[in-house]
Amino acid sequence: MLAVLARRAAESSRPGERSDGHRVALAIEGGGMRGTVSAGMALALQQLGLLPLFDAVYGASAGAISGAWLLSSRPEGLRGWTDPAFAKALIRRGNVLRARPVVDVRTLIETVYVRDFPLDFASVLAAPIEFHPLATDVLTGEAVDLHEALTDERALRLALRASAALPLLAGPPVAFGDRLLYDAGVAESIPFRQALKDGATHVLVLRSRRLVDRASPRTAPSWGARLITGVGLRRHTPALRTAFLSRDARLADDDRLLAEHDLDGPSLSEGPAVLSIRPPDTSPAISRLESGATLLRAAFEVGHAAASAVLKGVAAH
Repeated sequence: MLAVLARRAAESSRPGERSDGHRVALAIEGGGMRGTVSAGMALALQQLGLLPLFDAVYGASAGAISGAWLLSSRPEGLRGWTDPAFAKALIRRGNVLRARPVVDVRTLIETVYVRDFPLDFASVLAAPIEFHPLATDVLTGEAVDLHEALTDERALRLALRASAALPLLAGPPVAFGDRLLYDAGVAESIPFRQALKDGATHVLVLRSRRLVDRASPRTAPSWGARLITGVGLRRHTPALRTAFLSRDARLADDDRLLAEHDLDGPSLSEGPAVLSIRPPDTSPAISRLESGATLLRAAFEVGHAAASAVLKGVAAH
């Protein structure tokens, strides 16, 4: 993975002008406010001048939002994850008493990113690097790649809302064309599998979870997952409920496969190259609903430092 990036850097390779035959993708994990970590990694990659080395960016949930900022004309907006106003707009714990969404993705995308802290949606659509926000189809419970549907700014905003529409916590699913969509994390928390389906030969994965957080992976659904399934998803299809209840098992399988790729074992030497960057186990634990400014700033800088440490050698080329 790093060798291909280094060669592209040495050749000053640009999207649409490749001659190496590779398809190199960036996959950004979300996880609510844990996405602050992978957002720091994304900004480090951009500041090192490495973004033009990639052909596509895939994002799930908060990772899709970070992907949009990364590809925009204003990537420094990724630091918005550390802004208390951002957390206040997105995380509204008091709404649970009003029967309103605790995670207010709609206000974040349609108001904050339009009026208060503008995201240049047009520049994302015009970027030479493909953008692939993922979501989960309510009927099938399967991951959906919304890349082909990004025809205008409204569609892009809807795609970002859909990718982060956490069941129950963020309200009802988002209507997108003839589909109803929920958070990408229901079907594909770490968006590397879609990149591989699309023919990626190399995938760099920006993780938001520490390795220690997955030291004893849960394979059976938690009581919280059962509660959300029984309450928030009771009127949805069995396929969606099954997908939600099996999230932890799929995440454990993803962790296992990504760990094998990181070791670059002999069984994988002929297949696609996948490399993950994780925050160190000594970094602060960040919850999905974290809103503390000090902790979020620390998480962002941890991610920034982790990516810089791995990628600085590539930038030197």
